[in-house]
Amino acid sequence: MFKKYSQLFSLVFFGIFSMSVMTASAIDLDEATRTVAKDGSGNTVVLTPEQVKRGKRLFNATCGACHVGGISKTNPNVGLDPEALSLASPRRDNIEALVDYMKNPTSYDGLESIAEVHPSIKSADIYPRMRAITDEDLTAMAGHILLQPKILTEKWGGGKIYY
Repeated sequence: MFKKYSQLFSLVFFGIFSMSVMTASAIDLDEATRTVAKDGSGNTVVLTPEQVKRGKRLFNATCGACHVGGISKTNPNVGLDPEALSLASPRRDNIEALVDYMKNPTSYDGLESIAEVHPSIKSADIYPRMRAITDEDLTAMAGHILLQPKILTEKWGGGKIYY
């Protein structure tokens, strides 16, 4: 009987511990980690824990099918890693630029609209998931994209791995 209860206690304790660790990792990021580029002028913004959680959830639900781990399935040569975002034209390595992209996506060189093939606010009639996305949601998703390289380092976006 003691063995049965001790196994049950261990299972319950492990479950509670696992949930608290998973929740802490999403919310308890320090302020320095949650600080990301706001615009191209070098201004920064500190994401709130709520924005971090919301951005991750929205990114996974809206963008995750094509950008698992920050890699672009349709073009694996262009990921969501900091280097690729900074080399896009215009640069997409800050909140404002990513929000602009999610509203009006363009090719990597910035010369053509790709709204008909990439989900965006502009193409919400083609991509129904984008209909309910607000500017706050776009900011949270952009924050998630910029925050992930700090957490996952080179695993995010298919960035370069140095050995």
